[in-house]
Amino acid sequence: MKHYIYIITDRNRTNLHVGLCTDLIKTMQFYSEMPTLFYDKAQQLSRLVYFEEINNEEQAMERFKFMSSFTRAQKEKMIRSVNADWIDLTIGLTAEHRMRVRPYFRPSLATTKRALTF
Repeated sequence: MKHYIYIITDRNRTNLHVGLCTDLIKTMQFYSEMPTLFYDKAQQLSRLVYFEEINNEEQAMERFKFMSSFTRAQKEKMIRSVNADWIDLTIGLTAEHRMRVRPYFRPSLATTKRALTF
């Protein structure tokens, strides 16, 4: 099972929150649905600026603890190494997720072959 370590921030980049989850898209939906859960409205965490995908749970937990101990300068350096403009990565993730999901409706072959009756 994949685990994700992520850093999210607010629109002013004043708070950098490190988190660990198994479903990154659902986690970001949670943050958008509950904007004032951790902070007040002015500092709502809404921008995903960094994430890592790790396949092993133990390694993910170790990496999470390691990244949680980083100073703000270390976190900013890590973010800027992959996302220099601090662009919200949620948009790309949701678009990629939608491309992977199979369509719910599949036309059956029986409806295409109709018998002609006179």
